[in-house]
Formats: sequence, structure tokens, C-alpha cells
Amino acid sequence: MIFNSLEFFIFLSLVFLFYRFVCKRTVKKQNVFILFSSYLFYGWWDWRFLSLIILSTIIDFIVGIKIDSNNKKNTRKIWLWVSVIFNVSLLGFFKYYNFFVDSWVDMLSVLGYTIKSSWTLKVILPVGISFYTFQTMSYSFDIYYKKLKPTKDFLSFAAFVSFFPQLVAGPIERASNLLSQINSKRKFKYKQSVEGLKLIFWGLFKKVVIADALAPIVDDVFTNYSTYPASTLILGVTLFSFQVYGDFSGYSDIAIGTAKLFGIELMSNFRFPNFSRNVAEYWQRWHVSLSTWFRHYLYIPLGGSRVSKIKSVRNIIIIFLVSGFWHGANWTFIFWGAFHALVFIPVFLMGRNTIYKNSVVGQDSYFPSFIEIVQVLLTFSIITFSRIFFRSESITDAFGFINRIITNFSYASYKHPMGYRMVDYYILVILFVLYEYRIRKDERNPFKFKSKLVRFLMYTIVMFLMLLFYDSHIDRSFIYFQF
Repeated sequence: MIFNSLEFFIFLSLVFLFYRFVCKRTVKKQNVFILFSSYLFYGWWDWRFLSLIILSTIIDFIVGIKIDSNNKKNTRKIWLWVSVIFNVSLLGFFKYYNFFVDSWVDMLSVLGYTIKSSWTLKVILPVGISFYTFQTMSYSFDIYYKKLKPTKDFLSFAAFVSFFPQLVAGPIERASNLLSQINSKRKFKYKQSVEGLKLIFWGLFKKVVIADALAPIVDDVFTNYSTYPASTLILGVTLFSFQVYGDFSGYSDIAIGTAKLFGIELMSNFRFPNFSRNVAEYWQRWHVSLSTWFRHYLYIPLGGSRVSKIKSVRNIIIIFLVSGFWHGANWTFIFWGAFHALVFIPVFLMGRNTIYKNSVVGQDSYFPSFIEIVQVLLTFSIITFSRIFFRSESITDAFGFINRIITNFSYASYKHPMGYRMVDYYILVILFVLYEYRIRKDERNPFKFKSKLVRFLMYTIVMFLMLLFYDSHIDRSFIYFQF
């Protein structure tokens, strides 16, 4: 059951109506129904993997209580390690087992040893495992660092772990935000629900009209990169930047909007990263819940930037390598993370990693300055180049893609694999960028217009474009489901 499917909207409508009119009296009824609905939502993919969520929930619920009830630092640390080892082992087996086995076999073959039998297994990656394991671990970390008191209500904790709008692809919520809301009775608020519906609508637009519409072009270019000139490869990876942004931020918008229908506010996960003026600002705007997770639970415990420059650089490298590995069991993601560390470090050493933390492009004027335009284009180019590694199937393909750009630097007009006019897609992307620039100061209000007539016109245009670009032959699953 995916967000852009008919099944989901039937499910959401029924769940919302029952929650709104039947479960409104007590917080316990609300949480029981949220938990039941979340397990039903997740079990729609494969009910067998519900056991993993339930087990992770039980472990960290117990760990939280044990950490809080012990005053001895060593005992508290042992219980914290129970959470870390369990969740990392769970994630490691289902996501990385075959990667480590294949890498070990490859290394031995380089040294001259050949292993005839294969140790790899046909392991199915449970949807969302990278997200909910990090969410439950953050709960244990916060209790260990005494930033949070554990809940004694297993029901509310289970609802926190499995809350279906953000279960399979985030945002990765912290208990201080989400669990505190689940522990409180939620009342229906008309304004909040309308805001939620607008975000769902906008998220669907980004998924259907931007991500799904560009997917066939991107797939064709990356699959057949060895036959295309540099101009087409640059076009393909550029459009991939918009595809992955539309796909993932579209999911986050739908998740945040859906949560609003149930009286819950999730954290923002994307803050218009395509308008970043350096790589550091980009990571303050892209997949915010993951970058803040690594900052709070890995970077700062390692010493962060409070230690010497050399150690700070070491910490940055660790963070980006782990972030790359989190995205997938492939050397391409590790290279992607290493590249981001490489381009982030100079920004950090120059002390420019936080200068844009509280501002946006064109902060005090409608138009950006010439310098800001250059900064944004340069940052976007760097990020887009890194996505060659992110999108390629293997390291060989990634370097082959780059080599093709360098050695066959020529231009040729590109034809859509399905025969559609490419100019329509160019215009679409340009208008999308201009519109996002207009709303760049408020990611929660994509249809902010004073005139009701203009708002109605925008709703109509968005709906028309979704009907126009919708293609039932395209794989409509979300990219980050594989992570």
C-alpha cells in the first residue's frame, strides 16, 4: 500500500472517519486504533515483517525503563548497548548481510583465494527497517542522555514506533516530539486538517508530475549511458536530481499532511534544498530528520566540532560514510558519502557551515542576488554530480558514466523513450523551480495566496497536470522504500 495508490486513499478515508467519530473520546482509544491501523498498513506489504517491528518495540520499551531505573553509569550503558546491538544487528542482517559476504569473497579472490560455494542468502529487505530502527534507538539514546523520561504505557510507545504516516520512509521522529503528542488526547481541528490536505495534494503533485514523469527518462539514460553523448548524460543526472527530490519530499509532504489529519505535527524533512548556497546548507535542508539524527547521536558523541580540527574532520568523514552506508548496501553509496565529506570539509574549515542556517535565498528581497544565483547553481551542480554514484547500479557504472561525459563531450538532442515531447518536461521543471522559489520561506504552506480565486486556479492547474502526466505503466513506488 503506497501513498499514491487508490488502496491507500480508501484506507486513509476509512481510518480517518473511524478515528474522528468513534475514537475521539479517550487517548487510549485513539492510540489503540492508530496502532491497529499502522500494523494493518505495514502488514499490507508482508505481514511476516510485523514481528520485527513488534520485537524492536518490545526491546526498546524495556531498555528505556531499565536505563532510567539504574543510576550506575556502566549498567545504563550496557542497556543502551542492548538497544544499539539489537537494532543494528536487525538492520545489518536484512540489509547488509549479502553485501558483506560478497565483499569478503571479492577481497579473497583479489588475494588469490577462490571460494566455490556461495554464502549469500535470498534476504528480503523489510520496508522501512532503516527508519523505524533509528527511531526506536533515538528513544533509548534520549533516555540515556537524560533528555527524556521513559513512558510506562506500552500501547502509546508501540503507536509511536509504528505510526503509519511516517513508518516506512520517515521523517525519523524523536520521542520528544511524536511520543509526547501520542500521549496526549488529540482533538479535531478544521484548520489543521485543511493544512494537511493541502500538503497531501502538493506531495502527490511532486510525486506524480515531477518524480514519476521524469523516471522513464532517468532510467533510460542511466541504463544506456554507454550509448549517449555527454549532453544527454548531464541531462539525465540533472533530471534525476529533480526526480529524487520530488519523490522523497513528496512522500514527506504526504506523511506530514496525513499526520495532521490525526492531530499530530511531524517535523519538516525538506526545506527547499535545491536553493542551498553551499553544501552545508544543503544538508540542513535535505532529509533533515536523518541529518539531525546523525548529528545528535553520532557526530556530537564523537566530539562534534568541540574537539581539534583534525578530529572534527575525522568526525565529518565518519558521519558521511555512515550516512552513505545507511542508504544502501552498495559501494556506490559509500563513494557518494565520501564525496559529500570531501566537499563539506572545505566549507567547515572556512567556518561557513552555519552562516546560512537561519536564512533563505533572497531573504529580504523577491529576487536573489547575482552572487546567490552563482552559489545556488554551483551547489546544485556539486550535489547533482554526486548523484551519479547514488543512482548508478555499481561503481563501474558510475565511473563509466563520468568517463563518458569527459571523453565524449558532445551534444545531441534527446528523444523521450516513450516518444513524448521533451520540451514539455523542460518547461515543467523550470516552472516547478520558479514556483518553489516563490514558496521557499514556508514549506508547510504550498498554496499560500491571499486571493481565493488564485488558490482555486492553482488547485485546478495542479490537478490537471496530475491527470496529464499520470502514467499507469510507470513504477509508482517511492525511491526511498529501498533504503
